[in-house]
Amino acid sequence: MERKIGEEQGRALVKLVRKTLADYLGTPLAEQEDTAEILKDNTLNLKRGVFVTLHKQGQLRGCIGFLDAREPVVEAVRLNAINAAFRDPRFSPLKPSELGEIDIEVSVLTEPEMLEHTDGDDLLERLRPGIDGVIIRHGFASATFLPQVWEQLPDKEEFLCQLCLKAGLPAHAWRNAGIEVLTYQVQYFGER
Repeated sequence: MERKIGEEQGRALVKLVRKTLADYLGTPLAEQEDTAEILKDNTLNLKRGVFVTLHKQGQLRGCIGFLDAREPVVEAVRLNAINAAFRDPRFSPLKPSELGEIDIEVSVLTEPEMLEHTDGDDLLERLRPGIDGVIIRHGFASATFLPQVWEQLPDKEEFLCQLCLKAGLPAHAWRNAGIEVLTYQVQYFGER
């Protein structure tokens, strides 16, 4: 069982994203609660998968993360804050003028586990919308959707088709044998 991150620590991680981005942009924040002591918590120094998601006016503005537990949570949040804001290839780099307009979300992942299934219908039965983040892999093609994506794609088939397209696979590749499907869960913390 992976250790849960408390609400106070989650709020501190979200504030860390905003501070990291402000520092990177050279636009210091007017007031920032000191979260240094909270960020020293042992739970936040464990290695976990972490994603940082940025939204602007309700629209995705950047989202990058690590599925694997390669960095301690605090360091992964810092790295992925920069990556989501400035290195997501789907978006232009964040401008200083946008910093006040973005909403920040931090997702801390459990270790992904293989979802055993016999065929496409069995896969549909085993998925848990709103609970499971899903990774789909075939050869070198791979993509993931965080559990929050179920809010935009609540239909299981459409969810899987869009995930396959994101991976560069045919939309219905999830029905084929040889497709690996892994699931994980997240704790997510946001400004809203």
